[in-house]
Amino acid sequence: MRMSIDEFKKKYPNLYRELTSDDSMSMTLSVEKPFDDPWRGYIPGPIDYLRRAKTVEEAVRVIDYLLEHNEITEEEAREYKEKLMKEGLEAFGPRKESGYYYRKAVEYWRKKLISGGQRQQQS
Repeated sequence: MRMSIDEFKKKYPNLYRELTSDDSMSMTLSVEKPFDDPWRGYIPGPIDYLRRAKTVEEAVRVIDYLLEHNEITEEEAREYKEKLMKEGLEAFGPRKESGYYYRKAVEYWRKKLISGGQRQQQS
């Protein structure tokens, strides 16, 4: 966020006065990250979307959508459909229910807390 000095002075007159005064006060500010986000930067792929499908018909629509939007090639679409018809939805892994990513993040944070606690006890 950018702001002109005049605008800052109008919005925060007391803070401006404190920052520009000749008093030799100093302050240190440190910010800790509360937790890591295990999904930061993660982009779901075709299999992730297929694992959300409830029926074979829905999975076919997902494949068609991904193909139409150039997320997969025609060859990949054909392979996914063949696998779907031969082996069913389970061929792509267990279904990802609502809240899947949140539950996985909670598992990640728990493991991280446990391993962090063990490291502290060992020190």
